[in-house]
Amino acid sequence: MSTGSTTPGAGPAADPGFQPVVVGSDIGVYALARSFHERYGVRTTVVAFAEPGPIAHSGIIDTELSGTAPEQIVAALQDVAGRLARPGRTLVLLTNMDWVVRVLVHHRAALEAAGYVVPFADAALIDRISDKAEFQAVCAELGIPTPATVIQDFARAAEPGWEPLPVGFDFPVIAKPASSADYHDVQFAGKKKIYEIATPAELDRLMISLREAGFRGRFLVQENIPGDDTRMRSVTAYADTSGRVTLRSSAQVLLEERTPAARGNPSAMIVEPIPEILDAAQRILEHTGWRGFANFDVKLDPRDGVFKFFEQNPRIGRNNYYLTAGGQNPTETLVDDVVHGVRREPVTADREVLYAVVPKRLLRSYVLDPELRARVVRLQRSGRTVHPLRYKADASPRRRLYVLTAMLNHVRKYRQFYPLEALRRNYAANTAAGVAAGAKEAS
Repeated sequence: MSTGSTTPGAGPAADPGFQPVVVGSDIGVYALARSFHERYGVRTTVVAFAEPGPIAHSGIIDTELSGTAPEQIVAALQDVAGRLARPGRTLVLLTNMDWVVRVLVHHRAALEAAGYVVPFADAALIDRISDKAEFQAVCAELGIPTPATVIQDFARAAEPGWEPLPVGFDFPVIAKPASSADYHDVQFAGKKKIYEIATPAELDRLMISLREAGFRGRFLVQENIPGDDTRMRSVTAYADTSGRVTLRSSAQVLLEERTPAARGNPSAMIVEPIPEILDAAQRILEHTGWRGFANFDVKLDPRDGVFKFFEQNPRIGRNNYYLTAGGQNPTETLVDDVVHGVRREPVTADREVLYAVVPKRLLRSYVLDPELRARVVRLQRSGRTVHPLRYKADASPRRRLYVLTAMLNHVRKYRQFYPLEALRRNYAANTAAGVAAGAKEAS
């Protein structure tokens, strides 16, 4: 296996004294490998469950295949460590999947014994904060706003007479699992990551499907905050081994994925510092004693102008390359902390840049606010744009073809799952709702 080699145009060629090992295979995994390669010139070993497009045919990645059962993942990582570990080399272990985070932290002792640094928070804290209901409790304790929520507990759903709690706010509503790990293995027709529920009858049908499928976790039913994707914000931060937040980045979302499996993942963002939500995220991390990366979903409520926090993910996030694009490579922050023991001064990504995985024309069509569209056009014309898979140091013909094909597939997927007509209707309705709410507030 080839490790530690350098591709032309990459960072330093000297052995950096560590080897990144990442579990997963999506665009976020490639983005981490790219950030490692840009800064250190090192190849990343990826332990994948398949070899899909984002990591296939890459010159900066060495792929190892694994099964998906926890014991298979741990065994694959131990095998990799047996071949890569050596004196003076630290194996830095990462993943970009919530359920894999839990596998790693619950097998921390075995993985550390194999030679890995496992730069995640304590397992009990991750289990707690990854539960959206528990996260809401932390926000309430700190006075950080969240959407109005009803928590449906299915722990006793198999007992006769069990019924979900009534919802005391208007429909439509949003429904989603409190813990994605609890929801991961549940199977039923129409399963989605997030549900947009139009009527009480539709919500009743979902509750019945969850109960009959054997789901016994908690499900959140939240008020639907009006506004399209451009009301969403993303925050990513890193808390070092001493508990200090040393890296922060935020972005305004422009467009989200709409396929059922990827619903809610941003496909385009503008990196910009938003102090109010950066400070709130930092308070959460330092209050709970977090360690490692965390990613937050936030929405600006047009009815009151307040940013409301939805959830905290125990990982860096699928769109992590927006940190590097924004001027702060997260791999350098991580390596200085867990490999070199350097106590860095806190930094915030502040380079305005457009991060997008969709074609330019599609994005301009889907951003309906005139001022925001003008900003998008300005960044596109000035060249201040980035696609995480478009890396000059890893641009073989097959990879260029994959990126082009993926961009074209986005056009097809948005036409199918989020046609422009639906966006325009929602935009008009949400704009009217925001104006009405503002008038009511003023009166």
